[in-house]
Amino acid sequence: MSDDNGMSVLADLPPAPRPCPIAAALGVIGERWSLLAIRELGYGVHTFDRIARFTGASRDILTDRLRKLEAAGVVERRRYNEHPPRFEYHLTEAGRDLFPVLLSLREWGERWALDEPSASFGHDCGHPLAVDVVCRHCAAPVTPESLRVSVGRDR
Repeated sequence: MSDDNGMSVLADLPPAPRPCPIAAALGVIGERWSLLAIRELGYGVHTFDRIARFTGASRDILTDRLRKLEAAGVVERRRYNEHPPRFEYHLTEAGRDLFPVLLSLREWGERWALDEPSASFGHDCGHPLAVDVVCRHCAAPVTPESLRVSVGRDR
């Protein structure tokens, strides 16, 4: 049931819906305008009007997405003006943890989905930004071939 790297364990299971952290994450952030709102918050844009302008989302849709993200604990709303009441949006710890995901999506989009680069990003070391997923323990690159899978409670 398993080859050398354990990945076929998942492929060999009977086909049926299975619990999946990717599906769970998409349930929270998978709607189109949600990730774009999170992108803007990560760029330091905090007011509703500016988020709407930079994403192109309609006010109704953006309101819905920000409320859902707030309910999920990804975004928090902070009052910055009493009269009239005005709010800013900020990423929570859960929202900030999405930063590497957004960087990876951005890099993938630059390579595979855009004809022309949109903007270039660099690191404060002076080099162009290149996102790599590495094991925190050994610092080796994480690839589909390097994954080991355990299914069930005996992990």
